[in-house]
Amino acid sequence: MGSAQTSKAGACRAIGSNGPAAGESERMTQLDKIYNQRILELSANIPRTERLPDADATATAHSKLCGSTVTVDLKLTGDRVSAYGQTVKACLLGQAAASVMAQNIVGSNASELREVGAAMRKMLKTNGAPPGGRWADLAVLEPVRDYKARHASTLLVFDAVETALAAAESKRSAPGGAGLDPASVGAGP
Repeated sequence: MGSAQTSKAGACRAIGSNGPAAGESERMTQLDKIYNQRILELSANIPRTERLPDADATATAHSKLCGSTVTVDLKLTGDRVSAYGQTVKACLLGQAAASVMAQNIVGSNASELREVGAAMRKMLKTNGAPPGGRWADLAVLEPVRDYKARHASTLLVFDAVETALAAAESKRSAPGGAGLDPASVGAGP
């Protein structure tokens, strides 16, 4: 639980021995909403953290506001992700989003991944519903909508995945497939 304490301490000043200052208790309650136990669990258990040496596409997304960076590698079979790797250097929110992505991306097709990214953007920016189905864990990030400065880091993995998908699709449509193995990136199921 040390990382939760560190994150909360970094987000607001420490509470002194005389109790919280005016408004401090409210800020701590707000932090508890966005840095809840499930977010801590997800960020502590990020799968697929090995890079793919034979990726069909790689993309990096970076937040200038906080310095968070997510790099993803995709391998496609048809339009479905068959392998995924990532490097995540982000806050707990970015880590939690990357964790859910890594748990669910293999087997997903490009359309589904773009829909999940769009749903996340709507959830954070226009009070849309969180993604459902196997992506339902992303609902844990719903309280982030009230913290605009946290949106970019939360969305990094979606931005990187969509950029990597576009790069892979561009290679596929290039004359000769730009060196992609036709068995690896085909016409889809």
